[in-house]
Amino acid sequence: MSTMTRAETAARTSEETVWALWARQTAAIMRLEVKKTFFSKRSLLVYLTALLPVVLMFFLATIPFTAKRLANPVHANSAFAGIYETFILRTVVFFGCAWIFMNLFRGEVVDKSLHYYFLTPVRREVLVAGKYLSGLVNSVAVFLGTTLISIFFLYYPRGWKLSMQYIFDGPGLFQIGSYLGIIALACVGYGAVFLAVGLLFRNPIIPALVIYGWEFINFLLPPALKKISITHYLQSLSPIPMSEGPFALIADPTPAWIAIPGLLIVTVLILAFACYRIRRMEIKYGTD
Repeated sequence: MSTMTRAETAARTSEETVWALWARQTAAIMRLEVKKTFFSKRSLLVYLTALLPVVLMFFLATIPFTAKRLANPVHANSAFAGIYETFILRTVVFFGCAWIFMNLFRGEVVDKSLHYYFLTPVRREVLVAGKYLSGLVNSVAVFLGTTLISIFFLYYPRGWKLSMQYIFDGPGLFQIGSYLGIIALACVGYGAVFLAVGLLFRNPIIPALVIYGWEFINFLLPPALKKISITHYLQSLSPIPMSEGPFALIADPTPAWIAIPGLLIVTVLILAFACYRIRRMEIKYGTD
């Protein structure tokens, strides 16, 4: 077996060094953006939105009539599945991700600070990766926390002993893991979509509302069109399927072994488009 030439060795070492540099730069941008996002005034709206399901579940768990119903696992599972799907996932997580990820670049343009990043010796693709990961960390942390606290109030009326029995001896652990996993996947998919929207449009609110409308009417769409949405794949993973109503057009859920990789592949493609877009991006503060 022939040994590598000195030139080949140098080229390989150089390539490894470049990838290591990009990784360090991505991590540095991610850390900086996480701090900026968590403690920025813009994040206050996200935190207030994330509190809404917690407040709702708190009242349901403490009002005697509703607490009695939540003590019954059948009623509790059905009630929480509806709140989770229609309120937490489709509304709170959707608009929370829209606000977090659209502001990753659009917020910098509004603040007239994006050019500082563009003046640094960092590839723009690395900037996209670092900002996306920071938004992912923030959104997953906030919305997983919201979901966990909401689930706590779901089990609260049953008491500690019955709750632990249901979680560890029944389907509770699988349900909790599924709910949290779906939230994380929603942040992954919606995050990529809204990061790209923030790069493409000067006023991203209207495109975000159009996307929300498409996701909201998903149950009315024919099966082929249902699959052109993130909602369909997230619903397919739900541990407790919900009826979509008498007017819904029924479509078979996508198996998890297709839904999860499919969503991740679409995310990568959208991020690749975002990288392509930012390489041709010119900053014109005066027109924004």
